[in-house]
Amino acid sequence: MTTTLSIQSIFKDFKEITKAGLAISVLFSSIAGYLLGFDSEFPFSWSTLIMLSIGGYCMVGASNAFNQVIEKDLDALMDRTKNRPVPSGRMSVNTALTIASLLTLVGLVLLYLINPKTAMFGAISIFLYTSVYTPLKTKTPLSVFVGAFPGAIPFMLGWVAATGNFGIEAGTLFLIQFFWQFPHFWSIGWFLYEDYEKAGFFMLPTGKKDKSTAVQTIMYTGWLIVASLLPCLGYTGQLFISPIAAIIVFLLGLWMLYFAIKMYKERTAKAAKALMLASVSYITLLQITYIVDKFLR
Repeated sequence: MTTTLSIQSIFKDFKEITKAGLAISVLFSSIAGYLLGFDSEFPFSWSTLIMLSIGGYCMVGASNAFNQVIEKDLDALMDRTKNRPVPSGRMSVNTALTIASLLTLVGLVLLYLINPKTAMFGAISIFLYTSVYTPLKTKTPLSVFVGAFPGAIPFMLGWVAATGNFGIEAGTLFLIQFFWQFPHFWSIGWFLYEDYEKAGFFMLPTGKKDKSTAVQTIMYTGWLIVASLLPCLGYTGQLFISPIAAIIVFLLGLWMLYFAIKMYKERTAKAAKALMLASVSYITLLQITYIVDKFLR
């Protein structure tokens, strides 16, 4: 019984140190990019998809583990993070660093076995997240802008894994997820403002829950809609969507814009949380729409 509980607690702590829920959602983006990228020239490969899935999880998990080591003292100050393995004392810093290092090594090897470019972008992602974004969170609101770069890599990483190329197609997928980061993270920064404030994190563009932050959230939602519709214009190489898919994506964008405008009008934690949930639904449904459209054409 004790052994079973011990294994369960170790597994639970591993899920928390790697942020399993977040890692899986990020992984979904990479898989979506892979499904969009393969074709007759670059045929589908189960082994590649499996290596991308495991390697991608390792890279995201490593980033999260390094992040929790760096921010352990700050995490202890916030209600939503104080019970994480490291700040709570359930896991030592050395153990967390060992897990993060092993995940990095395994992740890079698996991604390199797919192709060198995939490994390169994976390495860039983990470096930017841990060495640039994480330290900047207590220094400047620009941390969200910096964090948007590693955050936007997974969608295009799948395309690079499928084709071995980084061109207009992968760049477009990157652009979509890049602009998506802003309304997503600013909405989180809004409804968790008081908790973030305890640790001195600057997550909102003005540093405050004000009109300017809400306006910028609407603006970036607009840019997200524009970026999401680029594949229907015929200028994004092998990445394109049909007019029907474009209409669906546009309607999804209007739906998300509605919640952004609602946050501007109400400026409440409830409205911000609704936008956050809408943003998660938006990026997931957009990726599904792109994939279904490809296979139905």
